[in-house]
Amino acid sequence: MEIERKFLIKKDRLPDNLAQYPCHEIEQGYLCTEPVVRIRRQDDEYYLTYKSKGFMAREEYNLPLTKAAYLHLKPKADGLVISKTRYLIPEKNGLTIELDVFHQEYEGLLLAEVEFSSQEEAESYCPPDWFGEDVTFSVRYHNSTLSRGLTEK
Repeated sequence: MEIERKFLIKKDRLPDNLAQYPCHEIEQGYLCTEPVVRIRRQDDEYYLTYKSKGFMAREEYNLPLTKAAYLHLKPKADGLVISKTRYLIPEKNGLTIELDVFHQEYEGLLLAEVEFSSQEEAESYCPPDWFGEDVTFSVRYHNSTLSRGLTEK
């Protein structure tokens, strides 16, 4: 079960010196958006992911792929293949902020996600001052929606 909250971030509110944090280069495409079936390259690792419907809490299953399988499936992706850099920023209470800095078609879009171990923890979370609008319950900022080119920056 994935339990997370998602927030828009304004460029002028980003933490200083992002380069000090570990990061991953991510490329992902969607073979299907209902239900969500995604392929992802994260650095040199490859995955096929299924996600159930939902907003703050939903089921998620990740299966490893080979590079060859990923490259075979990539041209079959519907819509845009999303490219982003994900920074892992330590947060209070042992949490991690996953800050996605989007590239290509969504250059300038910045989204932060925080994953939790329970819905109660997610609901009581007080985000840092640099976070913007809470878009947890907006389908507009699901990556599967972004892959269809339906959201403006």
